[in-house]
Amino acid sequence: MDPGNWGTNIAGGSGFGYRLLWVLLISNFMAILLQGLSARLGIVTGKSLAENCRDHFSKPVSFSLWLMAEAAMMATDIAEFLGAAIGFYILFGIPMFHAGLLAGVVVFLILGLYRFGFRAVEFVIISLVAIIGFAYVIELFLAKPDWSEVAYHVVVPHIDSASIYVAMGMLGATVMPHNLFLHSGIIQTRSLMLPDEPESRRTKKLFRFAVIDSLLALNLAWLVNSAMIVMAAAVFFTNGIAVDSIQEAHRTLEPLLGGLSSVAFAIALLAAGLSSSTTGTMAGQIVLEGFLKIKISLWLRRLITMIPALVVIALGLNELDVLVLSQVVLSIQLPFTIIPLILFTRKREIMGEHANGKATNTLAYASAALIMGLNILLIYQFMGGTF
Repeated sequence: MDPGNWGTNIAGGSGFGYRLLWVLLISNFMAILLQGLSARLGIVTGKSLAENCRDHFSKPVSFSLWLMAEAAMMATDIAEFLGAAIGFYILFGIPMFHAGLLAGVVVFLILGLYRFGFRAVEFVIISLVAIIGFAYVIELFLAKPDWSEVAYHVVVPHIDSASIYVAMGMLGATVMPHNLFLHSGIIQTRSLMLPDEPESRRTKKLFRFAVIDSLLALNLAWLVNSAMIVMAAAVFFTNGIAVDSIQEAHRTLEPLLGGLSSVAFAIALLAAGLSSSTTGTMAGQIVLEGFLKIKISLWLRRLITMIPALVVIALGLNELDVLVLSQVVLSIQLPFTIIPLILFTRKREIMGEHANGKATNTLAYASAALIMGLNILLIYQFMGGTF
């Protein structure tokens, strides 16, 4: 639930009402499947997705995949920093550029917890993300939306040339490429939990834990993201209110919190930006080290990747537009992440007895085909086509 989700959810709900709720449901199913494959790859091979790309592809192919992965990281970093900066801006009224610098400082402090082990960082991230969900889930029942419309659009797909751009942003914000690289790397820290287990039994247990972990996290995220779309639809779309900036979206919390809505919204957005910025930094390190065998400190990487986000802030670009665009970039990059993931996890020479079964492969192929098909529609729409 990073700021990219906030931007696409608000744009989707305010611009198209409940019509894009189905995108979140399908995206959530795909995210659970692909996170599971990523975890399985990391557990069985002991290597991240990036390391497997380096080992099994030629150098030109591996280098090209690294460049595309870094492009996705850059888009993610921009969204994360923007979200945190907007949170500080709403809370304290400080200029956006200074708010971005302050966000960077706080992220450095969170990364400083890494010296106490990954669990300390993980605990802080989970605590921050937990802040985001409560008000929106409660409001989902207080706002009294048209539940029949909500139920209909959750399960019945509807897409056209007007909504494809935002829909792809929602997809990219849910099935995030950097999370697949990250998950295949950090899942290996779980092996320390079962040091005395036989390898085969440990692998199965770790995979079972990873699946439960993903099911809980992603289904909770789906509920909160869906609640955000429903609230944006109820507050903005139903009343014909155009949303020009993400700062306006605190109005979705007014039915519950009244005058405190902007403060609550800012704190939740700040938590989203800071938590995702921390995980984004770790994902970037896994990608760089995996593809190129280059290891730099998390602090140096965070410092370098802050620059594009600060440039965007300094240029004064519309934050909501930038957030949605950053997630569309992720959706375009997705095939270049999930296709290698599927190729590796289906091969018995890599995965042994833990290679994908026929049902898993079928679902994985269908997910890849759907994502590529929607990307083709998006490119068609960019070229002036309508449907």
